Amino acid sequence: MGKLFIEGTDSLPEVDFNENGVLRIEGKCIPEDAVKVFRPLIEFMDQLETEEVLFDINLTYFNTATSKKLMEMLRHLDANNKICSIKVNWHFEEGDEDSVETAEIYEESLLRVAFRYLEYAEAA
Repeated sequence: MGKLFIEGTDSLPEVDFNENGVLRIEGKCIPEDAVKVFRPLIEFMDQLETEEVLFDINLTYFNTATSKKLMEMLRHLDANNKICSIKVNWHFEEGDEDSVETAEIYEESLLRVAFRYLEYAEAA
């Protein structure tokens, strides 16, 4: 299976997925074609075979299409019975209640994923 690394751009996040279950997506995510962007990420989730997953999600901004695909990706991860433990670190900017509310909606609709909310200082 190997590693999935995608360099970030002004409109797409950096993705660093490792077969050992350490996953990271970071940056801004406003793709023109969310289906195309998230297809390899979702496929990676379906193929992942590891005891534990630690997934850092640190998106400074994302659009509605991305939000839907994030939920789909997390559902695929949640449904992967080859993984015993799934933890998501949800990073959000100080005072960004919308981001926290979005993550709480995701968390409520997943069965096995545990979220931890990590606030960082507002960018100057």
